[in-house]
Amino acid sequence: MASQNKPSIAICESDHDRLNQLAERASAGNPDVAEMLFAELDRARVVPDGELPHSVVRMGSRLSYRTDTGESRAVQLVFPAEADIDAGRISILTPIGAALIGLAPGQSIDWRTVDGRTQVLTVESVAQA
Repeated sequence: MASQNKPSIAICESDHDRLNQLAERASAGNPDVAEMLFAELDRARVVPDGELPHSVVRMGSRLSYRTDTGESRAVQLVFPAEADIDAGRISILTPIGAALIGLAPGQSIDWRTVDGRTQVLTVESVAQA
């Protein structure tokens, strides 16, 4: 496995609390993704809800990113019940969803694709829904 590129991230208190509970519930049925989400939550700097900059990816954020293969996508980060890949709504309980939380434009992170490859993802823009 390639070495992980882990930029510093920040998450607001309410997202941090809800996502910890979500990862806990998901750990039995989807332990790999739950572990990835727990790892991101553990390394995140937790800030009061009103103090997280609007440019940081949080739950509900609309964002664009590009990969090191040149693919660009515009997506919204959502809870699993709202996920719809065809509509661009990416669940936090996916490898890419867990990788996106807490990032700001210009930050990059390594993430493992469904087929096991490691790619670099770079956030280009973030807007709050």
